[in-house]
Amino acid sequence: MTDHRTRSVGYVLVEAERKGRFDRERAQDLGVPVGPKFQQLHEGNAVELEDGTVVQPEEVVGDPRPGRRVVYTGDTRPIEPVVSVAANADLLIHDAMFTQDRQQRAQQTGHSTAREAASVASQAGVKRLALTHISSRYATNAEPLENEAIERFGDNAFFPDDGDTITIPYPECDDR
Repeated sequence: MTDHRTRSVGYVLVEAERKGRFDRERAQDLGVPVGPKFQQLHEGNAVELEDGTVVQPEEVVGDPRPGRRVVYTGDTRPIEPVVSVAANADLLIHDAMFTQDRQQRAQQTGHSTAREAASVASQAGVKRLALTHISSRYATNAEPLENEAIERFGDNAFFPDDGDTITIPYPECDDR
């Protein structure tokens, strides 16, 4: 899924979906007593109440919630397969070695400009863009790179520092 002069790999990390939200209020309205029956319902098992009523999990548990998706490109030119695999990712970590005025150099060396990385992120509809693999020429001033990315993608483009921890919120979903 990458395009570089030498062998290069990218990764797609997909978290398993999570259980739907348990609607405690709805369960109590149906007569389910607080306690072990709540857990049984949340685990997908029907429960029988003292009066013989059977409560099904789908009555009190929302749809499964999607896990998070992170895409890491490694060294690459901006190519359509990256756009495809990054579609709707929570975080895209993308090569952004040069500014746009060095686009020809980026093409020759199999790298991307910050603007190109931001374009990929925008086309893919990702939520956040972490720009990496910056040329040493920008070591003391990465502002031009950052400005290009923000101009194309907005404030959700950023340059993480070595050792940073990036919190990736769970995707929003409509459920109970």
